[in-house]
Amino acid sequence: MALLPRYLYPHLPLRLMASRSHFFVHFPSFHSLASYPCYSIFFHPRTNFAFKSICWLPVQNVLTPRAFMSSNITTESFHGSKSSKAYNSEQIQVLEGLDPVRKRPGMYIGSTGPRGLHHLVYEILDNAVDEAQAGFATQIDVVLHSNGSVSITDNGRGIPTDFHPVTKKSDLETVLTVLHAGGKFGGLSSGYSISGGLHGVGLSVVNALSEALEVTVWRDGMEYRQKYSRGKPVMALTCHGLSTESKDRQGTCIWFWPDNKIFTTAIEFDYNTLAGRIRELAFLNPKLTITLKKEDNDPEKSLYNEYFFAGGLFEYVKWLNADKKPLHDVLGFSRQIDGTIIDVALQWCSDAYSDTMLGYANSIRTIDGGTHIEGVKASLTRVLNNLGKKSKIIRDKDISLSGEHVREGLTCIISVKVSNPEFEGQTKTRLGNPEVRKVVDQSVQEFLTEYLELHPDVLDSILSKSLNAFKAALAAKRARELVRQKSVLKSSSLPGKLADCSSTNPEESEIFIVEGDSAGGSAKQGRDRRFQCSKRK
Repeated sequence: MALLPRYLYPHLPLRLMASRSHFFVHFPSFHSLASYPCYSIFFHPRTNFAFKSICWLPVQNVLTPRAFMSSNITTESFHGSKSSKAYNSEQIQVLEGLDPVRKRPGMYIGSTGPRGLHHLVYEILDNAVDEAQAGFATQIDVVLHSNGSVSITDNGRGIPTDFHPVTKKSDLETVLTVLHAGGKFGGLSSGYSISGGLHGVGLSVVNALSEALEVTVWRDGMEYRQKYSRGKPVMALTCHGLSTESKDRQGTCIWFWPDNKIFTTAIEFDYNTLAGRIRELAFLNPKLTITLKKEDNDPEKSLYNEYFFAGGLFEYVKWLNADKKPLHDVLGFSRQIDGTIIDVALQWCSDAYSDTMLGYANSIRTIDGGTHIEGVKASLTRVLNNLGKKSKIIRDKDISLSGEHVREGLTCIISVKVSNPEFEGQTKTRLGNPEVRKVVDQSVQEFLTEYLELHPDVLDSILSKSLNAFKAALAAKRARELVRQKSVLKSSSLPGKLADCSSTNPEESEIFIVEGDSAGGSAKQGRDRRFQCSKRK
């Protein structure tokens, strides 16, 4: 902001530089002009122009020149008052119970759109799968009802219903209404040695974001039932004895209606999206059967599928490569090292030019990868380079296959089961356990080295595929460099036609300049194209 006093000669032109709109600039007038302070107001953009006079207006409560140029301008200076909006204990909010979930649902389910809506189903489904991983459930039934609700039923142990000494509520109401309450925190008191649930918030989050939720538990020859609305119980826990025919029934059923006040899109579940997730879980848990049913008022639009895959990850890889040309049979193994269970299945295909690597931790899909994926990649690259040079398939010592070359055409699935997994966030998109990388790297290296040494034909086919990828990448790099060189030549100021040489070393390159159309052809044919260029003048 320019600070320009009015001089005694108003007829002289002044140059105004760098004025800023909507600012009041204060400076005192000369005593010879007035006895009170004056303030000039500029409403012009930053510019440079001449003018003959400045308008003077008496203004109060504005900035002094020194205050304006100071880096510590207070808000009070601009507002013209020392008073400001109060910020004290009255503005500090404390969210209790399930209020944080309803206030900030994105923190728990990722979004309030379709992704978050389907995440509600995944939370309940993962709880049921945890029962299967613990060895207590063999059947899970998922039903998409025509009224927009979803019910998920398993035949596991059933959620406990006893009185909890800390919350003074039933165990069932505790896990449904209290964040970070559950049986999956590890240790001797944990109900699960391996589970996808870690934070004790999945079921309570679904309850908080549901307009209505009904839970039914079959346990110890009794049936327990309770209803909730937006996270709060609307009826007490009821129970009655089961009939003689069903007295041995066990399990849990969660039936919920998502709250349309929370979700920004229509409450509509996509059958194919859920079917994809359920298919994954069935592949990852070979002893588990999962059914998916969609009810519709029109019976012809109703859908039903049952998923059971005894082959596990081997069958998963075959399903993914059904339309491809595999180079060999599916390779795979299952091992347990230091308490971590590792399952790997992989296969290279000749007509695929990118890799498909899927990672799972405790049956949770880690879409952003993690240490288990890193361990597989590192081991694959190292083993194939070592075996390639050992078997003389890679003859050039300077050639080193990168991870991209080795994984071209690869379909690989790795599933790890860890007692204390470290996921990033509640949505669990990445595994962070550093010790997992070490055991995965070690186990993959041992398996691949042993298998490929016993099956040299498989090693030869994989390395041939990798070397072709290496050569293709090298050719593509040279082509890019050639295009760049041609671009430089095209943009040069040299007239006429130039036949370039292949060498890029200017010290050994030569150029022939000939005159005439016929001479140009002779010069091209007679030159050594490695280091000689020809130019027709």
